[in-house]
Amino acid sequence: MQINTRTIKEMAEDGERLDGRDMDEYRDIELETDYIPTTAQGSAKVSIGDTQVIAGLSVEVEEPFPDQPNKGSIAVNAELAPMADREFEAGPPGEKGTELARVVDRGIRESEAVDFEELCITPGEEVMTIFIDLHILNNDGNLLDASALAAIAALQTGYLPDYNEEEGLDHDSEGRDIPMTKEPVMVTGRKIDDQLLWDTTSDEEEAQAARLSVTTTAEDKIVSMQKGGREELTHDEIREIMDQAESQTRKIREILHEETGE
Repeated sequence: MQINTRTIKEMAEDGERLDGRDMDEYRDIELETDYIPTTAQGSAKVSIGDTQVIAGLSVEVEEPFPDQPNKGSIAVNAELAPMADREFEAGPPGEKGTELARVVDRGIRESEAVDFEELCITPGEEVMTIFIDLHILNNDGNLLDASALAAIAALQTGYLPDYNEEEGLDHDSEGRDIPMTKEPVMVTGRKIDDQLLWDTTSDEEEAQAARLSVTTTAEDKIVSMQKGGREELTHDEIREIMDQAESQTRKIREILHEETGE
């Protein structure tokens, strides 16, 4: 791995990558919605190169947060099992899984993509919470972008079950669409030495110094940014990632629209 990492850094200095892609080029992206039609209340599978992620939705009735009595919510969980990558550990979510879920959650929440007030059943008593479960089938890098795309695609094509006071949620019914107001798309730029790369493989991520995930709405409004990695990013590097993120999200949004029909 050390030899590979050194090679990746040396190639990056020359503007080259192991797989021959341009520095800003994504691998092939495939998106399939309604991937789990019988049990999930919305689902999507995303493949970016050899990375594969499934997002599945479920809806439950809960008490609202005390400071938001008339609003429902979302909750994102990520499952990083050893079957997807030998570096992942079995058992409860570790640091990587927790961070992945938090970054995806933040992009959706900060964009106000879901109208939480429309999830309220009885103010102060009952609201709906949409659980977004991310399952990693195979990890070859860029889990952040793949997971975020799967999550928003599942939400856009998902539904809320019917509800009545006596029987609660009828999980077998498709009551109404999930109330969506925004369309957040997240992309992640990574720094290897002084070079900026997009859609990194697992090997490339071993060589990364820093990363910045940028979530943008369809109106090109940046709603969240999340820094990762061991090194700092300069002001100019952050600006460069933000500038390129605008065009990268447009490409991914086209794929999203082709599949969801939005």
